[in-house]
Amino acid sequence: MRILGLEVSDGATMEFDVNQADTGPVYLREGPIESELNSSLGPLHPATLMYGRIWTGGNQIVIRYYEAKPPDRERLPLCAVARSSKGQLRKMKDSKPGMATMEFSGAAVYIVDGFR
Repeated sequence: MRILGLEVSDGATMEFDVNQADTGPVYLREGPIESELNSSLGPLHPATLMYGRIWTGGNQIVIRYYEAKPPDRERLPLCAVARSSKGQLRKMKDSKPGMATMEFSGAAVYIVDGFR
């Protein structure tokens, strides 16, 4: 991340799922996820794709990103997480097992120093 000039807590906005951008509700399945930046995250501009994994167990989802793919470059490794207000990404009550129904199509993404 130092090579990209990114610091822990740098953040941007993103769409959870490239195929469900600007819609609501959004249906997310547990497993691999491809998201898209709406704003710049250091040198990563809007339209950069973010690759990671989503977990849907519990009352909220967890998304960790491991790679970014800017439109004009190859994939780059990174450590980032999705967050919403007060650090919560709450699922809607009608979410089925193995998936999450989210009211909004996006949240924020923040650089972290590692996954716990």
